[in-house]
Amino acid sequence: MMKLQYQHVHKAFGEKTVLDGIDLNVGVGGAIALIGASGSGKSTLLRCTNLLEPIDDGAILLDGDDITEPGRDADPIRRRIGMVFQSFNLFPHMNVLSNVTLSPRKVLGKSKAEANDAAMAMLTRFGLADKAGDYPDRLSGGQQQRVAIVRALQMNPEVMLLDEITSALDPELVGEVLNVVRDLRADGMTMIIATHEMSFAREIADTVCFLKNGVIAEQGPPQQIFSAPTHPDTRDFLARVIASGRL
Repeated sequence: MMKLQYQHVHKAFGEKTVLDGIDLNVGVGGAIALIGASGSGKSTLLRCTNLLEPIDDGAILLDGDDITEPGRDADPIRRRIGMVFQSFNLFPHMNVLSNVTLSPRKVLGKSKAEANDAAMAMLTRFGLADKAGDYPDRLSGGQQQRVAIVRALQMNPEVMLLDEITSALDPELVGEVLNVVRDLRADGMTMIIATHEMSFAREIADTVCFLKNGVIAEQGPPQQIFSAPTHPDTRDFLARVIASGRL
């Protein structure tokens, strides 16, 4: 069963085409890694999926329902599709618990006690229970990103979109965030992950898509993409990655 289907999706900003006919199927419980140079369209594809950007042509289907039809209310869709950004986007004037419980209370109508109980259970799972009363500026980047993931999970999404969630972190903090994603993968969460962490993409994904100039130039299982890529652009990209010591 397909959870998400992209059908010839196009998106341009002015004269610049950013997505140029994306076709992709994401199965229930699947983990897709989007790789490619900056500007290849990875983040835009995620933003279009979460309806933060309208597409210009094509369709994105969630369980067979075209969520990109003009006039669709984005809020119910965003309750089903969670997104975590490279910038943490936590409210600086709220402590961790308030950040994590705001949407369940305002959007899902949960009581304060119910939202707090669910939040504390998730914060405990990811090693953040002792930070519940802290404000974001008291947390490390890795802790802030884990809080951002917990916040998204409190909406009980069916799909998680992870947009370069480690790119703003110091190298020593990357591992603690990736461990959270490993847990989500083990839980069977459907995920699309835009990442520059090639070794992580190889470990976590069941399908890797290499994007260039808004096109999926090559896609396949991690072993094939990273060990025997067939497209010359994929080979060139991975050669540069290897030369930089990132794979």
